[in-house]
Amino acid sequence: MTSALSNQKAPRMSPKVPEVPEPLARAPLAYANPDFIDSPDGRLIRIMAEYQEPLVRFRAQRIADTVVFFGSARFRSLDTASQNLQLLENTGSATPAPPHEQPATQAEIAQAQVTGQVPSDLKLSLAQSAVEMARYYEDARTLARMVATWSMALPGPRHRFVVTSGGGPGIMEAANRGAWEAGAKTIGLNIKLPFEQIPNRYITPELNFEFHYFFMRKYWFAYLAKALVVFPGGFGTMDEAFEFLTLAQTHKLTNKLTIIIYGSSYWKSILNLDLLAAKGAIAPKDLAIFQFADTPEEAFAILKTGLTQHIEHPDPHEAHEDAPPAHPAPDAQHLLGPDLNKTRP
Repeated sequence: MTSALSNQKAPRMSPKVPEVPEPLARAPLAYANPDFIDSPDGRLIRIMAEYQEPLVRFRAQRIADTVVFFGSARFRSLDTASQNLQLLENTGSATPAPPHEQPATQAEIAQAQVTGQVPSDLKLSLAQSAVEMARYYEDARTLARMVATWSMALPGPRHRFVVTSGGGPGIMEAANRGAWEAGAKTIGLNIKLPFEQIPNRYITPELNFEFHYFFMRKYWFAYLAKALVVFPGGFGTMDEAFEFLTLAQTHKLTNKLTIIIYGSSYWKSILNLDLLAAKGAIAPKDLAIFQFADTPEEAFAILKTGLTQHIEHPDPHEAHEDAPPAHPAPDAQHLLGPDLNKTRP
């Protein structure tokens, strides 16, 4: 028998009213959200930025094309290398020490003079090599100055054959330095590395770039180049040089590229490119893609011949500017008139 009490329904409990949430802060805009931009999902945006942002700056600075210099980041100027060697030799005879990859720096030499601890045979040998290799720093500096001086005299609304480097020290610094000494614009395409590669001081500030992606950096080396000069260097130099040689060999470049391998004794002792042709790894005609040079004057003559074919000869009856304007170029909207409304920041 069912109890009357059991038929009674339990009293309803009033639902607990949740507390009102705190007001929300604004969500970041997608392109201003570092968690997204720096994530794998934001990679496409980062790649596109490393294409478009340099393009905008090149247009604003009226850059038409470039002459690219590759070479070791480790070579020093002649005065620095000579001073280091002179100080090092004055510290006394060498004693065994752990091997290092770089010649002794002035700081290390000064410390040795204070403590009496003399550098190793290896450091002395590397310091002597630094003086020998400093000639390439000075040659790159001279050649870049010659190219920049010549190119600045070319008429037209844009800067032609702008000296471009990887933006770091060594041969890169020498190339930017030579162009800077000539009073020309000069480009540095730096790369962000786990160890800092600081831009050298001779790059035109508006043309100082830093890339995250090697392949985007290589794109901008190749895209604007009309000529390439490969000075002595290591793995990085060879990687970049062979990239250009492959592009030229496979006709991936729209314009004919003048390629100079500078320092024949250095490169021929390291690479036997004739053997590649003899063994059938490349065609004999591929050896004509590049030329060797051993002096700035010889290299400049080759460059001038190759670059001249890219110079448009203006109609003498048409007015033209003798030199690019000093001020930045207007953007496309300014130049062509109103188009789309500007986006608010």
